[in-house]
Amino acid sequence: MKSQRLGIALAALNLVLLMFTVAQVRPTVAQDAAPVLRGRALEIVDTRGRVRARIDVQPAVTMPDVKSYPEAVVVRLMDPNGRIRVKLGADRDGSGLVLADDSQQPGVHMIAKGSGSFVKLTNKDGRERLLKP
Repeated sequence: MKSQRLGIALAALNLVLLMFTVAQVRPTVAQDAAPVLRGRALEIVDTRGRVRARIDVQPAVTMPDVKSYPEAVVVRLMDPNGRIRVKLGADRDGSGLVLADDSQQPGVHMIAKGSGSFVKLTNKDGRERLLKP
C-alpha cells in the first residue's frame, strides 16, 4: 500500500512538472545572425539541388600561351541547366561583366581596366559592335 501511494505521488509530481514545462514553451525564434559569413566559396542551389549561383576566389593562373591572369573574385549565375548566363569578375587590374545568350556566347561583354574600358555587343549572327570611350 505504501509503495502504491509513492507511485501515485510520483506520477502526480511528474504530471505537474509536465504541465509546468508545457506552459513555459515559447515560440522558437531565430538566433542572432552572425555578423560575418566567412568561407572560400558560396553556392546557392535550387530546390532540386542544382547550383544556380556561385561566388568564389579564382587563383592566379598562367595559360599555355604564357598569358597570365591575376587572382580574381568571380560571381556566376547559372540557368537551370547549369549554363553560365551572368559572370562578374574583379581583380587587381579592374573588373568585367559578361551577359550570355541562350547559346552561352557573350551577348554583352564589358571590361573596365586602367589600360582602357570597352563594351562589346554581339548578336546571334556574330556581328559585333565595340564601344570605347
